[in-house]
Amino acid sequence: QVRLVESGGGLVQPGGSLRLSCTVSGSHFSVNAIGWYRQRTLLAAISFGGNTTYKALAKGRFTISRDDASNTVYLQMNNLTPEDTAIYSCNGGLREYYSGSYTPMDFWGQGTQVTVSS
Repeated sequence: QVRLVESGGGLVQPGGSLRLSCTVSGSHFSVNAIGWYRQRTLLAAISFGGNTTYKALAKGRFTISRDDASNTVYLQMNNLTPEDTAIYSCNGGLREYYSGSYTPMDFWGQGTQVTVSS
């Protein structure tokens, strides 16, 4: 059973930045990657081997990364706009090596609220 806990959300002004964290614990033999979602739209995914996938919505402003020592996957978000206001969640899933496609499994964190407002 994969357990995921997000943190790092909050209120930020337009043009600002936030870094979201997803701490992974438990047995994760059934997944090989972690994806970050806005609502239920995939933004980016990173495999346990470090290979990344970015959807168009995230390219250029968002960066996904991982820290193996702390079992944490990060989503760095820059130049935020009010349209980025949403609940962000991480998911445990499967990333296909050659195509980079990501398939979510039924492992979700509780989500973290991001609000972009002046």
